[in-house]
Amino acid sequence: MITPAGKECHFYYQDFHRGHSAQECRLIEQNPNSEPWKPDDCQTCSVPGILLANSSPDLVLEGKISKGFMGFNRQMKLKASCSRHLIDVPEPHVGCPKCAQEKPGFQDLFGEG
Repeated sequence: MITPAGKECHFYYQDFHRGHSAQECRLIEQNPNSEPWKPDDCQTCSVPGILLANSSPDLVLEGKISKGFMGFNRQMKLKASCSRHLIDVPEPHVGCPKCAQEKPGFQDLFGEG
């Protein structure tokens, strides 16, 4: 669905049909330690960009909204991991380094092998 920030994100859900008024971020709802999600949080969220750049089915994202100083400057903190190799993914836009090494032609491109 399209977020309030105008970006596509499959974690965002809204329902305004027939009197309903529901908006939620299902990524944040999975984390009980997060601050509650607000539609304004979509403005600075990097998840839609990550999902656009990396469509790996093995990429697992965990999100948490943290308050800044005196409740201002809320920000989304992300943790990415690979469910296939069970490692943390340092750059989720790029993806899992081990998955990338397994792709055909990787050794040819980087002279490894």
